[in-house]
Amino acid sequence: MSRYVRENSLTLVFLAFFAVSLIGQAFVGHADFNHDQVAHQGETLSLWRYLLSSAFWVDVMENWQSEYLQFTLFILGTVWLVQRGSTESKPVGKAGGESDEDQKLGEHAEPDSPKWAKAGGFRTLVYSNSLLLLMGAIWLASWFGQLITGRVEYNAEQLDHQEAGLTLVQYAGSSDFWNRTLQNWQSEFLAVASMVVFSIWLRQRGSSQSKPVGEAHAATGAEG
Repeated sequence: MSRYVRENSLTLVFLAFFAVSLIGQAFVGHADFNHDQVAHQGETLSLWRYLLSSAFWVDVMENWQSEYLQFTLFILGTVWLVQRGSTESKPVGKAGGESDEDQKLGEHAEPDSPKWAKAGGFRTLVYSNSLLLLMGAIWLASWFGQLITGRVEYNAEQLDHQEAGLTLVQYAGSSDFWNRTLQNWQSEFLAVASMVVFSIWLRQRGSSQSKPVGEAHAATGAEG
């Protein structure tokens, strides 16, 4: 067990951070929701009912969708785009899908390569893009989840003010939906750009996200 934990510690620690953060969000979100309900003479909810409500899930979904959009675009962007000197970029001359030899596909596969990397045809095509496909699917699913839960929450507020609600299509074009969406997108894009650029000149000894401390600023794709 100790070996398993050691070999998977990066994933396990961040999953623990995720669980603690989500639980914390549930409790403070529930308190904030009920405080707002009392202030407006509305009905308060138990913690369990709050966890099943659109008020909770719209906040979760809008953050998840922006994170997975960031991953999707970054995975796709780093195929074709480069940044000289950044650890987040391939070497400048490696832009593009690269050769089968570089990617260890088909006859160039190694004994321990995944089976679908050796198979050729449609299976290798799918596996060659499987990370992008999965991240893109999670992004679209969570963005649609934000659309559904956001509409429910928006219409509930409209009802409280005795105003008409919106259909799903109408809400998809509303300022409320796009405000929730874009306020997350802009922060994710800034964070990615910052990481790409700062890794050119700054270092963190021992991190795979940093070049070796003594590596030249112009070195691209080097890892510590």
